[in-house]
Amino acid sequence: MKRTQLREHIFKMVFCMEFCGEEELPEQLALYEEQLDSAGEEDLKYISGKSRNIAAKTEEIDRLINEHVTGWKTGRMNKVDLTILRLAVYEMNWDEDVPTGVAIDEAVELAKKYSGEEGPAFVNGVLAKLAE
Repeated sequence: MKRTQLREHIFKMVFCMEFCGEEELPEQLALYEEQLDSAGEEDLKYISGKSRNIAAKTEEIDRLINEHVTGWKTGRMNKVDLTILRLAVYEMNWDEDVPTGVAIDEAVELAKKYSGEEGPAFVNGVLAKLAE
């Protein structure tokens, strides 16, 4: 599976955490993994590991986001944009395999696919401030 596809599955798992909570993550991951026919064992391990890592750093990630936005706080953001930002901020700060520019580009692409009309520009703007 390509990194873009893996990232999309991670986005979906992190989005799920907004509604089920971190304590339910293992069960939700297992249910989600059952539906991924095209994913191999390494892919599932990558999706699960990165989703758990983001969950463990959510508080720190949200603090970073809140420090770099004007007029918005994570509590007011729509859940899709917030999830995309969390994934990208994690990749920018803690995933050495993902260059900052790639993390931003991939986040904007996720926003184009899953967010509203303003989402891609919002995500790009926040991540550009974080990258400075």
